[in-house]
Amino acid sequence: MNHTKVMSIRMPAELAAQIDAMARAEGVSISETMRAAAYRYIASRRADQDFQERLTKRLEKDREVLELLAEQRTA
Repeated sequence: MNHTKVMSIRMPAELAAQIDAMARAEGVSISETMRAAAYRYIASRRADQDFQERLTKRLEKDREVLELLAEQRTA
């Protein structure tokens, strides 16, 4: 089953116009253009060591909070 989520974003009109023009030039939807950009952004972040370190720290902090909440629930 293919799950999708509708998202709404705000952006400057000039950026929106450029995305619209790119989509029309490529013959694809704005949604497809935005998905492609998002996939490229995620790939670049995954390849960035500094980001990976920040992500690991965030995961550790989130894990601590979730474990604390789980302890309080069972207490």
